[in-house]
Amino acid sequence: MSGNADDFEAAIKPSAADTVASFTERKGFLARLQHALHVNPALVPLFVLLVSIILFALLLGSRFLSPFALTLILQQVQIVGIVAAAQSLVILTAGIDLSVGAIAVLSSVIMGQFTFRYGIPVEVAVALGLAFGTLIGSINGWLVAVMKLPPFIVTLGMWQIVLAANFLYSANETIRSQDIEQNAPLLQFLGSTFKIGTDADGRGGATFTFGVVAMVLIFAFLAYALKHTAWGRHIYAVGDDPDAAQLSGVNVKRTLISVYAVTGFICAIAGWALIGRIGSVSPTSGQLLNIESITAVVIGGISLFGGRGSIMGPLFGALIVGVFTLGLRLAGADAQWTFLLIGALIIGAVAVDQWIRKVSA
Repeated sequence: MSGNADDFEAAIKPSAADTVASFTERKGFLARLQHALHVNPALVPLFVLLVSIILFALLLGSRFLSPFALTLILQQVQIVGIVAAAQSLVILTAGIDLSVGAIAVLSSVIMGQFTFRYGIPVEVAVALGLAFGTLIGSINGWLVAVMKLPPFIVTLGMWQIVLAANFLYSANETIRSQDIEQNAPLLQFLGSTFKIGTDADGRGGATFTFGVVAMVLIFAFLAYALKHTAWGRHIYAVGDDPDAAQLSGVNVKRTLISVYAVTGFICAIAGWALIGRIGSVSPTSGQLLNIESITAVVIGGISLFGGRGSIMGPLFGALIVGVFTLGLRLAGADAQWTFLLIGALIIGAVAVDQWIRKVSA
């Protein structure tokens, strides 16, 4: 009997080992890379940004690598960067906001018109402009969350409404830079510059604007909120699967309304920064901000299907556009090359996103 038991145990051991071994999976380099990009989606735009900086540095040398040139990129992308931060929140919920540019411009017009047409103190006018942007965003959110209308249709209609209201209210009137500088300098505050790293005579160094500081602070705040707060986790949950999020206790309607409201508020800040950037209050400015913000978000690696992406990606995406724009301009290339390369980056970013999404499939 004991001999038969020993034979039985001996027969079992190899088969058990074979069974365990059959579940062992060895991942190749591409699989590990795919998983790494899935966990850290901002790595791709960061890599593209670094490569593009190195490329133009090798081609142009100190003309491109000077502190003035590099900080000029930041100044040029500050408006798009701020709007892209707002757009990112909506796209993370698997939506899209085509009205972001119009909200920014109308908010800037309200700040200027309330100050100069009605004589309201400029501090109050700025606050009202920020509140108005938040209100428009909240209406978008209510229509999407409560009325269950598609985000694309809602924001497309709101874009037309706000754009028309902008021209009707302002009567196509531009408030001149000189008037703002003399009577309401606070409107141009985010365009004010300061230098870091100057010599004893005040020369050289890097030149920044307070609009750039505002952009960095907005991204830093959203990065913290999305990663370390329940609100941020709810945004990802709603974007990934709203029905599952609802069943797990997430208030989907409140989350969506808050996202669109915050988006409107950030766009109003972009409108304030737009006044500082161009110096005047113009109803015709910022007409391409909706497309430019979506471009930065897509290149930045945030999935258009929602629920995946890092908020830092759109910042890198905006900087990539700025690097290519300035680099090609300094190289004397035709401006159309910028559009060609940016278009290729957009298609490439979507292709990479599809490839990365196969990890969770």
